[in-house]
Amino acid sequence: QVQLVASGGGLVQPGGSLRLSCVASGFTLDNYAIGWFRQAPGKGREGVACIRSTDNSTGYSVFVKGRFTISRDNAKNTLYLQMNSLRPEDTDNYYCAAGTDCAHGVTTVMTVRYWGQGTQVTVSS
Repeated sequence: QVQLVASGGGLVQPGGSLRLSCVASGFTLDNYAIGWFRQAPGKGREGVACIRSTDNSTGYSVFVKGRFTISRDNAKNTLYLQMNSLRPEDTDNYYCAAGTDCAHGVTTVMTVRYWGQGTQVTVSS
């Protein structure tokens, strides 16, 4: 059974850090582009960061570049999102994904094949 299980969300003060994890099962992550998206209630899902499967190069949205770092551990079949200098506007439900392509402009864009469930990140004092 194919699954992506995300964890690591929570409540953090502005300026704080969180690390999100996403464990894949039923398929091998290193064969795919991987990424993180976020979505607020009533809004569309927005690409935050992604890693290409071809050369492991990364892309970030302009809203998080320099603060967030995406990475993968193929041995653990896991992807991560290290989030530093968090701001209240980063408050969203965060989703991991695996698929093809990884492009970035204002936000990142992927063709998603598998979605994980969301993990809530709340940045508030």
